[in-house]
Amino acid sequence: MSVGEARASGVIGLDVGGTKMAGGLVAMPDGRVLARHSRPTGAARGGEAVLADAVGLVQELMAAANRAGVAVRAVGLAVAELVDADGRITSAQTIAWKGLPVAEHLGACAPGLVESDVRAAALGEAARGAGRPYRLFVYVTVGTGISSCLVQDGQPFAGARGNALVMASAPLSTVCTNCGTELHPVLEEIASGPAIVARYNALRPGGATHGRDVLAAAAAGDAAAQRVVETAAVALGSGVAFLANVLDPEAIVVGGGLGLAGGLYWERFVRATREHIWSEATRELPIIPAALGVDAGIIGAALAAWKRFSR
Repeated sequence: MSVGEARASGVIGLDVGGTKMAGGLVAMPDGRVLARHSRPTGAARGGEAVLADAVGLVQELMAAANRAGVAVRAVGLAVAELVDADGRITSAQTIAWKGLPVAEHLGACAPGLVESDVRAAALGEAARGAGRPYRLFVYVTVGTGISSCLVQDGQPFAGARGNALVMASAPLSTVCTNCGTELHPVLEEIASGPAIVARYNALRPGGATHGRDVLAAAAAGDAAAQRVVETAAVALGSGVAFLANVLDPEAIVVGGGLGLAGGLYWERFVRATREHIWSEATRELPIIPAALGVDAGIIGAALAAWKRFSR
């Protein structure tokens, strides 16, 4: 690069989940991922250790940016926790970062922003993915957890406290009409990746380690796996249909590792969603997989930081 030549601009995006943290150097303003690095999260080690690894991942990507001649303007971090309007992490369900100055640690490398993972991915899909044709859509992510986000005119809706994403963590209290038993089903304990593993292993001890193992067993004809996958998909469909009934979106965009798995889970989920939508006019709305795949959180976190700091 010659003296005085303008350097290309980029933002580092991080997506930190319960299993893996993934990072990318994202070119701006077009959103292309120029380099990727990842490592296990190891959340059980504690928040400080995970934060040190996240900063190390940023440093690796900064080095990649220098080699590519890209000027890093900001760092955006998406995390699988509740995040308020000021970028403060307000829960510690998966990663013990509540109360830690995460953005300040990132700021040692470049101006840092923290966002919830589902809002970051929703922003990515709105700007660069499957949500682009729609003014109003619901983004749902299904993996280790299940969350949702309403997107209107390209902007993810955060709610008054940043908590408008919890669709599957609270119990639905009801009473069985046959036996009178009080029931408190929790959608994430039925339909998420860890849930289908636990439910399958209760029937086939040691039969699965990951959700994909259960899906593979179902595809191979294992009746127990098929039952677990179908009931999980129906439960998810009823929950997503409730969002469609309440919010009346143009479309539903589904991401996350399990949400993008396809096969029996996807087919039964789509059918169940339509079966549980009340209005005939809404019932045939598009239900489509996210287009950015595993990059949605990375790109969305980078875009959120770019929007904040590029002005």
